[in-house]
Formats: sequence, structure tokens, C-alpha cells
Amino acid sequence: MKKRFIAAVSLALCTAVGVCACSSGDTDNVFTGEETDTPKWQSKLNMISPAVYGTIDDLDLEPGTYISIIGKMENSPYWKQVKAGVQQAADDINKKLGYSGDDRVRVLFNAPADSEDIDEQVNILDEEMARYPDVIAIASIDENSSAVQFDLAVGNGIPIVAFDSGNSYQGIQCTCMTDNAEAAAAGAEKLCEVIGDSGEVALIVQDSISGNARERAETFRNELSADHPGVSLVETIYLDQLGELKRQAAAEELGVTAEELAAWMEAASGLGGDADSESAEDTISEEARARLAEVDSKAGSMSNEETVAYYLSKHPDLEGCFGTNADAVMTGLKALRYMDKAEDIALAGFDTGSEQTAALENGEIDGLIVQNPFGMGYATVVAAARTVLEIGNEAVVDTGYVWVDQENMDDESVRAMLYE
Repeated sequence: MKKRFIAAVSLALCTAVGVCACSSGDTDNVFTGEETDTPKWQSKLNMISPAVYGTIDDLDLEPGTYISIIGKMENSPYWKQVKAGVQQAADDINKKLGYSGDDRVRVLFNAPADSEDIDEQVNILDEEMARYPDVIAIASIDENSSAVQFDLAVGNGIPIVAFDSGNSYQGIQCTCMTDNAEAAAAGAEKLCEVIGDSGEVALIVQDSISGNARERAETFRNELSADHPGVSLVETIYLDQLGELKRQAAAEELGVTAEELAAWMEAASGLGGDADSESAEDTISEEARARLAEVDSKAGSMSNEETVAYYLSKHPDLEGCFGTNADAVMTGLKALRYMDKAEDIALAGFDTGSEQTAALENGEIDGLIVQNPFGMGYATVVAAARTVLEIGNEAVVDTGYVWVDQENMDDESVRAMLYE
């Protein structure tokens, strides 16, 4: 049974730093070294290791230097914080160097609207390369999608820095990211603690392609196998495979076997997937066409949370769920609410936001691995600047994280890490 905690006081949310295209509008808080000038976000920079990536000291960039930053998504709470950190680093550099107008170091953040839109991210990369920036920093949605562009960039003297996700490309100068293995192991440990180190759990993963998703999911599994023999992983759900899972669930509910569905789908694939086309008569029987259309209709009516709930409900003894990012956690929470099990099945995972924080406060979520996206954005600009200046970089910069639950969420240092 899920452990319940009672919050002593309500959470006062720490809102995200505002961002605009050219300035954060808060340059009065630029850190100059004097204790009285310590900015409100300094604690986030203090989490970065090595510490040199949390400061703009010695970054004597030439006037007009252009740093291109490409994220995975434009407007999620997490990516808004990354963007805020990027802009703050740019503001700090320009203020320290006394640059204004055309002399300003330009740091431009771009990202697709959808975190799964690989093609749009590649298009953004192509557009940025055409502007010939001094350096490109990118959080690759799919690390294998941009190898050709990376080759062209390096060939044209544009170095590449990675952030948020690791990248196997050999020419990467530096990677700024959370230690996903350490964080996922900590999350697995905490979830097991909540359920009494015994029972069945499910894993909800944001996608099946990104480095972050793979590393977190693999570490979670390995942690259970190595240190928690009493806990069994009985279901893994990938959010980028929900379309197929909906079809399978619909087929099961309509009494269509997996073999029948596979045979019909194979036949329909030769028709461009259109089981209702006139040419289907020679390939699929009229009854099969009608049943497949019925399956597709039912699958199309299923929401994501209903689909996840369907698969979680296959395990009546389920004790806990773990989500590998904010979307995975929220999808899991909505599924548990759909099942009327939010107060009975433990839920933990990565990232925060206003909805996750509210659910943490009321006990529907038991704990969250809260990353440091502001610090990640800041460190990425520092790494990019160091690359331009050729003053050396660490292979990996750890931007830190904190575990948040009802017992510590009102601590000032923890509250400062939460974002909407």
C-alpha cells in the first residue's frame, strides 16, 4: 500500500525567471563577486560541476560573437527554464564585457514546438548553420538524425556542444546535462522505499529514441534487478508508441486476437494502410475489413491516459509507477486518476511544473527528481563560449538535481528549484 504523507503547510511556488528575446530584464542581479550582489538564482549555478561552468569569468568573447542554442521544445516549463538560463548567461557576459548594440554577444535560443518533432529540429539546425554562428549547442531529440549536419558544421569551422541529452557524435566539444544514471537510480530507490521495497511497478518512458529516455529506463531496470529483488517491473509503456498500443487495446476489447490483427495489418499495409479501399477486396475479406475498421475507430477514440490505464489495469497488484520525464509523470497521474487509484498506487519520476507540484502537495505524487534546467542553460552558454575561445572544456558537465517530496518541499533551498 502506498505510504501517505501530510503536508504541514502549503507550498509557495517559486516562479520561473522571465525570458525575452534580447534580455531577461533583470540585469541588476548580475553577479559581480560581491556577496551583496548574489542573484536569486545563484543556488542553481552552485549545483553545476565543475563550478567554472556556473560563472562567466574569463569569457572575453569578441564583439558580435554569435552562439546558437537549439533545444528540444519551446514552451514547456522545463524548457522555459533552460531558455531563462541561456538568456541570463548572455546578459551576464554582455554586462561584464560592457557590450551593447551591435557589439553584444548574440545568444539565440530556438526549438521546435513539439519535443518529438525531429524533422523540425533538423530544419532549425539547417537554418542556423546557414547563419554561420561561431558555435552551435544542441539538445538532440534523436542523436542519429543530425550526423550529416554535424559533419558539415565542423567542416565549416562551426564546433558543436551538446546539452540535456548525450550525443555519440565524435566531434562534440562538451555535454552539459543531468547525471541521468545517478538520478534515475535515486528515483528507483525512493520509489521502492515508498512501496516498502516489495511489489509490482510500472515504468512510463517519454520515448524510445532519445538518449535521456534510454539511459533513465535502463538505469531504473538495473537498479531494481541489482538492489531490489522484492520489486518486479511488470509493465513498460513508451509514450511514442501509444498509437500502436491503442490499436492493440482496442482489438483486445473487441475480441480480436493479436494474430488476427497482425494478419489484417500486414494485408492492409500493401494498400497504404487503407483497409476500406476498393482494392482491399482481393486481399482482406469483407468481414476482416469491417472488423479492422472497427478496431481503428475504437483506438481513435481512446485518450492517452485511458490507454495507459488499460495496460496498468492488467496488473491488479500494482504498487507503483515511475515516469522518466514530466510528460510521462503527468500521463501516469492522469491514468491513475482515470482508474481511481491515484491515492493507492505510488507515483514518482522526473521533473516538475505547476500540476506536478500541486499533485505532490496533495499526495497523488510521492516524489520527483527535479533537474536544474536553468543551470543547464547557463552552463551550456559557458561551454559554448569556452569552445569559441579555445580555452578547453570538460567532456561532461553535471548540472545537478534534487529529490523533492512532501517532507522537504517547503525547504527554502528545495522550493527555489521548483518551476512552473
